[in-house]
Amino acid sequence: MLAIFKREFNSYFTSPIGYVFIAMFYFISGIFFFLYNLAAASAELRYVYSMLFTCSALLMPILTMRMLSEDKRQKTDQILLTSPVSLTGLLMGKFLAAFLVYVIAVSITLVYALVLSVFVSFNWAVIVSSYVGILLLGAALIAVGMFISSLTESQLVAAIVTVVVDLGLLLVDSLASVMPNTTLQNAVLSLSMSDRYGNFTMGILDFADTFFFLSVIALFIFLTGRVLEKRRWG
Repeated sequence: MLAIFKREFNSYFTSPIGYVFIAMFYFISGIFFFLYNLAAASAELRYVYSMLFTCSALLMPILTMRMLSEDKRQKTDQILLTSPVSLTGLLMGKFLAAFLVYVIAVSITLVYALVLSVFVSFNWAVIVSSYVGILLLGAALIAVGMFISSLTESQLVAAIVTVVVDLGLLLVDSLASVMPNTTLQNAVLSLSMSDRYGNFTMGILDFADTFFFLSVIALFIFLTGRVLEKRRWG
């Protein structure tokens, strides 16, 4: 797994992908920070973290589109699948490499908090909770994107489908609002990433929300494994 992790992590920076993703994340989050905090003279970072859901969802295809589709296109997937590395090790190596790049991008939010802390005092518990939330959200989106990448050999197709799926995740709350009764509304909202992520940005560390994101991560890594297993023996 470690060899796969190093190979994948290095590949993000031997190509423009890692730099583009991090630069765009810094740029967009910086705009939010300027508008909601510096320009508005506010010490409340909750709004910045809330907007980072949209930022992460829209930028994640850059990070995940090549995870497995590139190997399939170059016909190197069979080499990986028949190597001594286990399927779990292969997937976790790729997943953790993308996640580390995401962590590097998200770390800019800690800089924002440190800048504000020089001028005002605020609740660091909310910052910690929000940071946990954005990391769980990112990991879940990476798992979804990796699964989509395993279905095609085209990076462009993988990116487009991932954008569509991520936009769908953003619209779950809107879908719940048009449900005809409360039972259906609650059922749809229980699948809402944004609703659960919103709890983290308000300083609420809830086990149910954490379990939800961990379940999404595990589910899509499992599904990706099944796709690769079928390809191995197909």
